[in-house]
Amino acid sequence: MEDKERLEEERESNEGCSTDEEGGKALATDLHEELHRLRAIVDAKTKEAEENHHRFLRAVADLENYKKRAEKEKSEIVQFANEELIKGLLPVLDNLERALEHADKTKDLESLKEGVRLTLGQMHSILEGFGLTRIEALGERFDPSRHEALSHEETGEHESGTVIKEFQRGYYLKKKLLRPSLVAVAKEPLKEEKKGCDTDT
Repeated sequence: MEDKERLEEERESNEGCSTDEEGGKALATDLHEELHRLRAIVDAKTKEAEENHHRFLRAVADLENYKKRAEKEKSEIVQFANEELIKGLLPVLDNLERALEHADKTKDLESLKEGVRLTLGQMHSILEGFGLTRIEALGERFDPSRHEALSHEETGEHESGTVIKEFQRGYYLKKKLLRPSLVAVAKEPLKEEKKGCDTDT
């Protein structure tokens, strides 16, 4: 009887060990699969990070190239900004040179003056095409935003505050003040005080 009970206990003990062993193998298998899954995730994220890093480096390089191109274009724009204006003024220069040559060969001052007048008109026309406009001053009310008073002159012929002389013409470039007109402005003449007479009594 005792032998039978001992054999039963040994069998149960062996069955318990077998169950523990199978459970350990299953756990190891699960852990191995989870580790494999995590490694795959890490590898995918590492590859994604590397691709993002390469994209970032390419973007930085593209930005640097763009900045260099923009600086070069800006430099060229500044360098040749006046090219069209200068090309437009070349005929004026030619006409002035011809006028000087003509002046050496003739005593006809009227034709010389007319040539200079036409050349000046040509120059004004070209500059107006580039947005230059003259500031009206004579006879206008003095305006400190476009006129600069060099003097004030007493006069009874003009209303006080009126521009009566223009020493240098002012100009706008499009809507920006390029330089103000230099002017003289009228002011009321001082009234003379009447001198009293002393009488002896």
